[in-house]
Amino acid sequence: MGKTVAVFSDATGDLQAQAAASPLSAFIELADFSGVALRIFTPTREKGESDSAAVAALAHLFGAGQIADVTEVQMGGKSVGAQLCGGEWLLLQGDVTAVEIETDLSPISLSGAAWTASAGRANLLVQVADLTTLDVFTPDNIAISALNRTTQTTGLILYTLQSEGREDVSFRAFGPLKGFTEDAASSNMFACLVGVLAARGQLPEGAESIRGAQRQPGQFARLTAQFVASSAGASGVWVGGKAVQTGPDS
Repeated sequence: MGKTVAVFSDATGDLQAQAAASPLSAFIELADFSGVALRIFTPTREKGESDSAAVAALAHLFGAGQIADVTEVQMGGKSVGAQLCGGEWLLLQGDVTAVEIETDLSPISLSGAAWTASAGRANLLVQVADLTTLDVFTPDNIAISALNRTTQTTGLILYTLQSEGREDVSFRAFGPLKGFTEDAASSNMFACLVGVLAARGQLPEGAESIRGAQRQPGQFARLTAQFVASSAGASGVWVGGKAVQTGPDS
């Protein structure tokens, strides 16, 4: 899904020390046909939850014949549904409500319509003209944070309906109030984007799934979403992607 994840087959020993060598680590506490329990770490702390880490762990476990193609994942004190569709693991994000708002986008050197969407955490969404505008945007943490506070949102999503490949939409996701400048693969923020596309009538006609290209410079990711669209957003949104093993089993 765009992030490198180390998957460990058990959760024993000093997990933080074991996690020091990878950007993101998933430790499998429990895995059987009733569900999966994970602990997620960055090199410096226990993260709690990460859909990217969960997708990597699920792909590993399913490939080893340890889980079913529909399951529940426990991580960070939460339980989330997961399903395998077309070789990709998708996690349930829930229902998304999207609303157009009035706000001044000049602090981030943009203009046009602004929308908010929430699948638990509200995000601000702005459409830009093309891929070039999307790719050259330079995030200013102070300006984005101030805009998020003004609009009572926690992150900023910029998107365009242009893409380099077969994706239906391209986007970037910023979250200084969440502790990061830019995210490489955000399921929650892609779910919010799906809700806005549905509310604005920007989805392909009759679409029940789309693909998105998340374009953090130097770390592109491709995500898939399934959903039921409505004029107010989208319901039953599932988001995920494909995990590719790049090293030996841990």
